Amino acid sequence: MIGPESVTRLPNDIGGLDAPAFSRVDHDLLPWEKRCHALADVLDLRKIINTEEKRKGVEALGASLIGELSYYERWIVVFANLSFAKGFFAPSELARKMVEVADRFDAEHAA
Repeated sequence: MIGPESVTRLPNDIGGLDAPAFSRVDHDLLPWEKRCHALADVLDLRKIINTEEKRKGVEALGASLIGELSYYERWIVVFANLSFAKGFFAPSELARKMVEVADRFDAEHAA
């Protein structure tokens, strides 16, 4: 007979599990979180990465990584992974661009 023990939970399926207390206080999104959400909307609107791909991508991160990353950090990792898989750019190209942006930020804020 098939029962609950036959079903494996996906890594982000944490409903009903014990968890530490958390705060239900709404908070304003940080600027980068707003940009991440806007990026998700544009990627979906342009049929580049859809909501289902994003959901499956988050599940593929595994329980450990899901537990370590914030909500929008998970999205960013998934967008990068899907971009690599679809051949939009390579990990080395993203790494190079991240260094460029960090250097520019440091130069603008050095005083």
